[in-house]
Amino acid sequence: MPKKVLIVDDAVFMRMKLKNILETNDYEVAGEAQNGQEAFELYQSTKPDLVTMDITMPEVDGLDALKMIREFDPNAKVVMCSAMGQQGMVMDAIRSGAVDFIVKPFDTDRVIKALDKALS
Repeated sequence: MPKKVLIVDDAVFMRMKLKNILETNDYEVAGEAQNGQEAFELYQSTKPDLVTMDITMPEVDGLDALKMIREFDPNAKVVMCSAMGQQGMVMDAIRSGAVDFIVKPFDTDRVIKALDKALS
């Protein structure tokens, strides 16, 4: 049974790119959110196996959304997505419970390795 992934990114193009990578690698997209508040609400309703979470988003950013999701479900598996030069925020995310991170632009092999590792 394919693992369900919630994709969170404010950029439609990035969500499409990730969705394409996931669907061609035996993952199922549980839903898509464009900010942290939507992500939290969708997480509660879809109960995905994993979340890919952009760090920089309007309204509620990825770090705050990560904390909200982890408070709701301490076992939540969240992989952060960051642009180059966001190492400080990535470290904060790891300290807040993120299991891994992937860097944009997305490399298919790196994305799948990170997700497989996070779910193993």
